[in-house]
Amino acid sequence: MEKRELICIGCPLGCPMTVTIEGEDIKVEGNTCARGDAYARKEILSPTRIVTSSITVNGGRIAMVSVKTKNDIPKGKIFDCMEEIRRTHVDAPVKIGEVLIPNCAGTGVDIVATKNVEKA
Repeated sequence: MEKRELICIGCPLGCPMTVTIEGEDIKVEGNTCARGDAYARKEILSPTRIVTSSITVNGGRIAMVSVKTKNDIPKGKIFDCMEEIRRTHVDAPVKIGEVLIPNCAGTGVDIVATKNVEKA
């Protein structure tokens, strides 16, 4: 039997939860709503994260543009995604919401700009 302590991020309450894992059985305690149970199970079975970073901009008024994954990606793909982001350079102008890296690191999730960058 394994026990893990989590703080729920499903709503603003931030409930402290205890997750007990015994074989295939998962028991969640401490959540005050269904979102907490769903969050805990997802975090235990297949954790995901949103990745934020920046990409170099050629010929822009600023040298970098902030970016993020459009959706969450598997936690185990974060380093692969960051390596692809690090290697990427884009030309100005860049528009907010523009897809700068489609299907980053084979995750099926795009990297999008979170800021406008005008040409210099």
